[in-house]
Amino acid sequence: MVATCSLSAGINLPARRVILKGARMGRDLVGPAMLRQMRGRAGRKGKDEYGETYLCCQKGELEDVAELLEAEMPAVTSCLTPEKRGIKRALLEVVAIRLASSRTSLDHYVHSSLLWHTTEKGGVENMVKASVDELLESRLIQAVDLQNCLEPTMLGAAVVAAGLSPEDGIFLHSELRRALESFVMDGDMHIFYLFTPVQTSGPGEIAWLTFRDELKQLDESGMRAIRLIGVSPVFVNRLVNSGAQLKETTAEEIRLALVYRRVYSAFQLRDLCNEMPVHEISLKYNVSRGQVQTLAQTCHGFAAGMVKFCQRMGWGMLGAVLEHMLDRLRAGARADLLEMAEVAFVKSRMARIFWDNGLKSVRALSEADPPTLVPIMMQAHAWKTRLQGEAAERFKDKLLAKAKIIVGSASRIHEKQMMLEWEEE
Repeated sequence: MVATCSLSAGINLPARRVILKGARMGRDLVGPAMLRQMRGRAGRKGKDEYGETYLCCQKGELEDVAELLEAEMPAVTSCLTPEKRGIKRALLEVVAIRLASSRTSLDHYVHSSLLWHTTEKGGVENMVKASVDELLESRLIQAVDLQNCLEPTMLGAAVVAAGLSPEDGIFLHSELRRALESFVMDGDMHIFYLFTPVQTSGPGEIAWLTFRDELKQLDESGMRAIRLIGVSPVFVNRLVNSGAQLKETTAEEIRLALVYRRVYSAFQLRDLCNEMPVHEISLKYNVSRGQVQTLAQTCHGFAAGMVKFCQRMGWGMLGAVLEHMLDRLRAGARADLLEMAEVAFVKSRMARIFWDNGLKSVRALSEADPPTLVPIMMQAHAWKTRLQGEAAERFKDKLLAKAKIIVGSASRIHEKQMMLEWEEE
């Protein structure tokens, strides 16, 4: 079994020997807990008598890896601590779902948390009071009567429904309000920006030369969207020439930095939906493949949250516009491939290969003979053409089995389409 670090941390298959090819996930070393989790599958009790783990690393990493191997397990800490920004979100959520409706019931809730039992009591009480006051000030919750009964505002309910933190919710609310006033409908750039997760646009350096090149390649509608979002090409050009980075000292500078990072991620999301391979995006924007893959995996859920946010705020028209783009995000392909991307085992790259070989619809796939699809599918696995003998035959059998599933799936989808057409007639 061979797996990357990110996959190894999640799977739970036992083995006698575990070989870790590297101790990094992206650019950072894995933590002591994750390292123990990955090596813990070696010699699983009840499965084997013993187990062994090998960790491979570069010579320059030897000292860091040695420290990692000897590091103590980190203590379990509450995610509600201020530095993790959890307490404010937790309080907003319990008010929004009516689990608590007063300061007294909020206190009962907090008393049941790990935070209460591992932190000084007076500090927790002050933390809760400050968080409730901030939620009231941000108009995410409101006091509705003389007894100070708490309930969520429309904005607070929308933030919880979309699965956002209070800080991200307030930021996105201002972004969507600006979009309501002037939404660019004759291009995709504005939608890609709104669908870019805030979480994947966190701290990180922007390759400003690449940023400027992408701005230059935008059409008129794309430039209009960029300016409405708040990006200044003159400011970007100044950063390229000076070699400086974004300042993040004041609240406004932090907000502006988040906008620029989000636009940088939006360029990557646009390229993903235009079927550019992950490794090419990684090289183009000087980011790790893991970051690009995280963006591809999280954008669907975030986009669905944005649609739900708009619906809860009563912005039905904006929600409908965003929802129209969801299918393209899920498929990771251009609009012409959306229908074919619904077929089992047909992702964006395979759909494009079928399209280029004349199979341009679900109907064409449903009428295809599975053996004729095998040579076409081989184009998606060019390096496998070097296989010979028994290995080559096994791979062709595997592709033939997939081809049969593809044809069957396409046939079912085509039948449903025909049924809908008959019902409409």
